[in-house]
Amino acid sequence: MVVVLAGGVGGARFLSGLVRIVAPAEVTAIVNVGDDVDVSGLRVCPDLDTITYRLAGVVHPSQQWGRDHESFVVSGELRRFGHPDWFTLGDRDLAVHLHRTLRLRQGAPLSRVTDEIRRAFGVEVRLLPATDDPLTTTVTTRDGRTLGFQEYWVRERAAPEVDHVTAVGADDAQPAPGVVEAIEDADVVLFAPSNPVVSLGPILAVEQIRSAVARTRAPVVGVSPIIGGRVVLGMADRLLPSVGAEVSATGVARHLADLLDGWIVDTQDRDAVDTIRGLGIECQATDTMMDDPGIAGALASTCLDVASRVRGAAA
Repeated sequence: MVVVLAGGVGGARFLSGLVRIVAPAEVTAIVNVGDDVDVSGLRVCPDLDTITYRLAGVVHPSQQWGRDHESFVVSGELRRFGHPDWFTLGDRDLAVHLHRTLRLRQGAPLSRVTDEIRRAFGVEVRLLPATDDPLTTTVTTRDGRTLGFQEYWVRERAAPEVDHVTAVGADDAQPAPGVVEAIEDADVVLFAPSNPVVSLGPILAVEQIRSAVARTRAPVVGVSPIIGGRVVLGMADRLLPSVGAEVSATGVARHLADLLDGWIVDTQDRDAVDTIRGLGIECQATDTMMDDPGIAGALASTCLDVASRVRGAAA
């Protein structure tokens, strides 16, 4: 079994490549929930939804989030009544959030609702939220404001300078059912090229999850989300300094070094391979720009090759 810690578009793209070379039923994705937010009274789980839509083949092809063939009638009507419009939900998307919110109010845990949704979309990959408990990523800015992640990223467009990022509730959160067991039973654990601070960070902030990754006998291999000192998507470059990490493939490897056995960097960062190996982490350079599923599949294959080398070296 292959376990992937993932969030956001990078995680979704990576998983879409992984299932080209590994049977989807053999893949478990542990997904970030720190980005989750209430919008117009509905519970929205952006990372879970982006991954679900991508694997189901219904994601918006250019945005790479939200639904394809979407309309926005309800959001337009909500604006008529003066509701905030900085986080717009499409009509097809709303149906998912309505179902999720209704089920949560009925007392179903998020993990069960997530399973219902992925089955409804025909997704074979097992999707597990990191936790069923409240866990919220907040961004404290240099001007003294504390913003929810979506406020920082969507409403503020990641413009404010960041002082620090907090996974609120992580100290009390328990892993969702099946999360720790999946890591313990995995043949390989992979870190998708997701934002290290606000996608992987909240997952690993749950102590039992981090401990499970640290003690698993499976090789732990990650993919750098930084290429040539730049982010591919998102705002990791704005956030990495807040956790004391350099904005580079090497900087992210150092940030996660206590958990990693292997690290994949882009060919643009091949000069960093020896430095990363010097950290005690096996490293390989390859094409990590997942512009199409074929490249994503080749990247996933490289991850598994590195994991195999690590396993062989440890034998």
